[in-house]
Amino acid sequence: MTDADVLDDAPARPDLTQRIRDAILSAEFAPHQRLIEADLSERFDASRASVRNALLNLAGEGLVERLPNRGARVRAISVDEAVEIVEVRVGLESLCARKAAENLSPAGEAELRAIRDGIEEAIATGNLVEYARLNQEMDRCLREESGHVTATQLLERLRAQSARHQFRLAFHPGRASQSAPEHIAIIDAVLSRDPDAAEAATRAHLNGIVGVLRALG
Repeated sequence: MTDADVLDDAPARPDLTQRIRDAILSAEFAPHQRLIEADLSERFDASRASVRNALLNLAGEGLVERLPNRGARVRAISVDEAVEIVEVRVGLESLCARKAAENLSPAGEAELRAIRDGIEEAIATGNLVEYARLNQEMDRCLREESGHVTATQLLERLRAQSARHQFRLAFHPGRASQSAPEHIAIIDAVLSRDPDAAEAATRAHLNGIVGVLRALG
């Protein structure tokens, strides 16, 4: 019996799904690209069974699609679908921003202030890669501070599906200078512990993303 046989029913390593997810979201794998288990096994130094289970996890998230008798490939998400995802996110992220403003902890406050400073510096220096990273950190912090488990779980899945379009938006000419004040407005509202302002700022920001996506599509 080989090691692969022993591991055939083993679950994916806890970090393997995340590692493949990160590779997809960072465009190391292109939309419609085949995901070959043997290649992934070698690349990530994991068993074929672990790779197979990781791909099943990602298929459940909507990032990968299984092809009958052909394995798996990266799922392409259209602009129309990305718009629908953002429209759903409006309600969920507005709820999280409201809850974050209500439940903000001292640690969360310190982190948001640091993110706010980082956003201003990234825009001033034209560092769009850092700006995109800080946007993700802000969203994560707000989800954690909200304490709303269900909304957080739904958002993590939705954001994974639309991450490529979000990354594209971050580098669209002029978009960062428009979105940065919107992000800062959300942070300021949460720091002020103003739930209504936090919800309104979040809705305004995401509705703006919908408009930009439609224009790009």
